[in-house]
Amino acid sequence: MTAESHTIFCHTEYSTLQKVVLCEPNYMSINDPNHKEFRDVSINIDLAIKQHKHFIHALKSHGVEVVILPPDKAFPDQVFTRDIGFAIGNRIYVTEMKTYLRQGEEASLIKWLKKEQIPFHQLIGVTIEGGDVMIDGETVYIGISKRTNLLAVRHLQSILPKYEVIPVPFNDAFLHLDCVFNILSPEEALICSNEINSKQVQLLKSRYDLIEMTKEDLLNHSANVLSIGNKKVFSMPINKNLNKKLQSRGYEVIEVDISEITKSGGAFRCCSLPLYRSL
Repeated sequence: MTAESHTIFCHTEYSTLQKVVLCEPNYMSINDPNHKEFRDVSINIDLAIKQHKHFIHALKSHGVEVVILPPDKAFPDQVFTRDIGFAIGNRIYVTEMKTYLRQGEEASLIKWLKKEQIPFHQLIGVTIEGGDVMIDGETVYIGISKRTNLLAVRHLQSILPKYEVIPVPFNDAFLHLDCVFNILSPEEALICSNEINSKQVQLLKSRYDLIEMTKEDLLNHSANVLSIGNKKVFSMPINKNLNKKLQSRGYEVIEVDISEITKSGGAFRCCSLPLYRSL
């Protein structure tokens, strides 16, 4: 086993999370087109930072090592570390961001990887963001969005020949696949079927017991939970209906309020880039 494989390993979305990359929301601003009600509302940065620290503390209290990238005022969405990269197997892939506002965010991750002497694969010439990438064993689901295209799917399949790479088109009113779909366990997944291509919904139904959500649920980022293993899931307190459903299915719901951060378009999965999950 290489040194890289000891440092990077992700095989699913729900195995025990041991190491994750975050970035504090010191320079956040609101850029989510789905939250028109917040367009004229400024973010309370002090509150966002406080809530983010609670998230960090909760992760650490569950045994997760947290790497903090330095925030840069040039990047108001930098708190959403999920999009700058993703780990599949024992390799991390650094993404090329399509949106001008986010281009360059990956530099801090690359700098940290080089400092730690962790090899990485930089995806150049194809636009893809980590919020559209979901792995479950030998299958990788890729959301087709305004940020991730079919060229990226074909490229990933070419460099991951041992994996089944499946495109999942969805309503592009939502930024990423993890806004409408999320895998919780080998058997269960969250979904809003009305917002995903019907053919792919049928495929997902054949593989998972799907927990349905409404479009109203999605506006509270209900799908954007973070699984940390052993049926433990981070979710916002506002997601009362979802949290009850999860608890009734045997999940431990870790409630942390990051509502100031979600004004800018993402919750727990968006705010975290897993590096290592144990089998």
